[in-house]
Order: sequence, then structure tokens, then C-alpha cells
Amino acid sequence: MTAPLIWNLPIARTHLLCASAGALSFVGGAADLDATGRIRNPGDLDKQIQGAMANVKDALDIENCTLDDIVRLKAHFTADCDDWDVIAALARFFKKDPMPVISTVPDPFQPFSGQTIQIQAIAQRGWRKHADVRVVPRRVPHPKQALFGDRTVTAGLRAGEFIAVANRTAEDADGVVHHPDDGVGQTHFIMERHEETLAGLGASTQDSVKMEGYYFGTTRADWTPLAKARASHFRDPGPVGTVVPCHRLNPKGALIKIELMGMRTLRSGFDKYIPREDHWPERVWDWPIPLPYRQAIRLRDVVWLGGQCACRPYVNSGLRVAEGQLTPQTTVVTSLLEDLLRPFGRTLADLKLLVCYFTSTGSEAETVAFIKTLADCIPGALPPLTVVPTPALHTQETSLEIWGVAQG
Repeated sequence: MTAPLIWNLPIARTHLLCASAGALSFVGGAADLDATGRIRNPGDLDKQIQGAMANVKDALDIENCTLDDIVRLKAHFTADCDDWDVIAALARFFKKDPMPVISTVPDPFQPFSGQTIQIQAIAQRGWRKHADVRVVPRRVPHPKQALFGDRTVTAGLRAGEFIAVANRTAEDADGVVHHPDDGVGQTHFIMERHEETLAGLGASTQDSVKMEGYYFGTTRADWTPLAKARASHFRDPGPVGTVVPCHRLNPKGALIKIELMGMRTLRSGFDKYIPREDHWPERVWDWPIPLPYRQAIRLRDVVWLGGQCACRPYVNSGLRVAEGQLTPQTTVVTSLLEDLLRPFGRTLADLKLLVCYFTSTGSEAETVAFIKTLADCIPGALPPLTVVPTPALHTQETSLEIWGVAQG
């Protein structure tokens, strides 16, 4: 009997569905796609969640992982529903407790026609058998508790050395958004909750390797005070980061959403910081204000890359090259990724995950054209991809931001 064909993205270039770096395995944006790259249930979120999770399972099997090995699950969805509804729908696929960290982002667009959700996964084989597994729960707002029965939602999870902290807004356990109309206040509220979660995992923000966040705004004036607020919760050297504008957040009044990933080791009964290798080539831009983040760090055979925009090289101007032009900016950004990988002795062929935010009107044709340009810049098979089309990014001159993970 012939086994069913595995799913694929609707692109011509050969691409990986799952890949590993160090102890971690990565699935890009899995959707309810069939073997020809067709969305099976156009416009139906519930059925697409089922199909996408089945595809996550099949992709993980390539790297000898199962759904139970997932530490962090992230869903970008386009539907008129609440994040807690999506989290509850995803939680049902995890029969064992603790459930993984589940992060969600409501987006106006999806990459392909008829698509309502794409799901990214980070797994670590056999983590549930590790001696050091720690969990910090998060209370679900009362109106949504019935969706979860008596199960506990995971705010933060430590699976051996790897740590994931779910993204969150300034919503509290009663469903109230703190500091309405104050993005800086919301940022501090979120980061303080993350610090509490990390402390419960025996860690701190200084153990972070990756920060990913979302905010409302399309000018540097919008970005700067929020960037300073986030930065105040890290010391130099901090993690690599990717923070991009969003166009919708739940619940109403939420202005910011932030998540963290990190690593910390247990040695002779004590929690210890893991030293990381850090390179910053001269050509790779710096931020226009002092920030503690890095552009690329390596630890435990994994290279984590910060979000790269087509920034003017060698300066801290914040200005872009090839202003507002997606294709030339894509070539510039991939060259920056290559520059960052080179000091670690790695190339673009060593990428195991790429997460791409790019400006679009929401058409599938634009997504396919963008991926073709990306494929022209990267040798060999494309790594697992999460592609997020968006109406606008940081400024009118910015067409994309890309971050990734490489085998170290």
C-alpha cells in the first residue's frame, strides 16, 4: 500500500519542512496544505487547524520527533476570533501535561489563498524524560476557562536547557488590559510578568537568546520609546531580537505583545548562565539608539540571528537602502545574514529556520514571488519557512525583516 504524500508549500523550489540545529528541530509555517500545495479547507479555521497540526506531526516525523516533543508552538492566524480560542483549539492536540508553550499572533494576511492559519514548532526530542523539566502556569481569563476544562496553560517551560516563554499582551488574569493607551506602560507590565515566569524556571532575562515582539506603529517615533522600555529589562550582552509592527492584537486595548526564548544549564545542583559566542561584522548595521541586543549569537551548536532589515551598512542611522523595494531589499538582507554567519564558519546553506515578515497586499502571487527571490539568494534546499505578509512594517522605506536559526 502506498503511503500518502507529504504536504508541500505551493512553490517550485525544493524546500525542507523540518530541520534540526543542535538538540532542537524546527517546523516552519505548516498550514492545511496537501502534497500539491493546495489549501484543503479554504476559509475554515477549525478544519485548517486540524490539517495544519497533522502536517506539523508529519514534518516532525522527518526529524524523528512527535507532537509530544514540541516545546514551543506559534500560530499566525487570520480569523475573527480571540487568541484564547485558538490556543484552546491547539491545546487539544497535546494529551500530555505540561502542554507546550503556545504563542499566537492575529494577522491581516496569510501567505496563500484561502489560508487562515500557519503553525511554527520548535521541538526537542525526548524532553519529557529529562530530569530537569520546569513549568510556570498562566491563569486563563475567567470567560475563557471553560475552553480548557481543568487543564493548565503553560506560560513558561524549561525542557532541560531550552526555555520558552509564551507571548503575551498586558492582559491580566481577569482579562483586563493594564495601562490602556500607554505602550511603554504595557511593555513594562509584560516584561515584568516574563521576569516572574523566568524566575520560576530558574532563569532571568539575561538567559534569553531570542526576543520576538509586536507593536503598533510605522515610524521611528513610534518605535523608539517602546524599544527603550524593552531594553531596560536586559543587560549587555542581551539576546538577538525581532520586533515588528502589527495590525491587530487581542484583547481590545492591547498595544504590545512579546515572547522570549532562552537557555540555562543545571550544574552540580545550581542553575548557571551558558556563555555564548557573539560576532558582529562591521558591515552589519546597529540601531540608531543604544540597545543591549546582539545580531548573532551561538550556543550549544545553534546560531540565533536577529531580525535583519535592509539598513544602511556601517552606520547607526536607521536609514534603509533600496527604499521600499522588496526584491533588492531581500538580496541585501540575505547578504547580511551571510555576513553574520561567516564568523561562525557557517553559510546560508546551514540555515534551519527562516521567519520572514514582508510587505504585501495579501495576494498569493506576491508571496510566491518573494519566496522565489529568497530562493535565488540561498543555495540548496530552502530551510523551513514562516512567511508573514503584512500591510506595512517599521517605516514606508522598510519592505521586510528576516530572522533565522542555523546549525552552529
